[in-house]
Amino acid sequence: MKKNKCILVIDDELDIREIAKLSLQITRQWHVVTAGSGPDGVTQAASQQPDAILLDVVMPQWDGLATLQMLKAQPETAEIPVILLTATAKLATQDDFLQAGAQGIITKPFDPGILADQLESILAWKLMPTAC
Repeated sequence: MKKNKCILVIDDELDIREIAKLSLQITRQWHVVTAGSGPDGVTQAASQQPDAILLDVVMPQWDGLATLQMLKAQPETAEIPVILLTATAKLATQDDFLQAGAQGIITKPFDPGILADQLESILAWKLMPTAC
């Protein structure tokens, strides 16, 4: 039996986490785990081993870049693809994140109806599901 993809959403805004979670569950039946901070997200990534991470850029405590760097520095999370969620569209900033290891960037506000399509496009996913 095929298992669905597992996505970790790391965002300090509860509404954003819930919208992303519902969107991915409804449109693809993916399993979605959420975290409200960078440290919690790194812990969740290590324990859940998601297929991909959606990471907010602007967060208190650890921002997106610090969280991305922590994810890429740990062997158990270094290979998990990370896609950034950002309301800022500065190209210089985007380049910094891509150089730090992000797979891609989705601009906020995102369209919940096409969020899964955007993830699949950035990650070049086929219909080969895995699980948490």
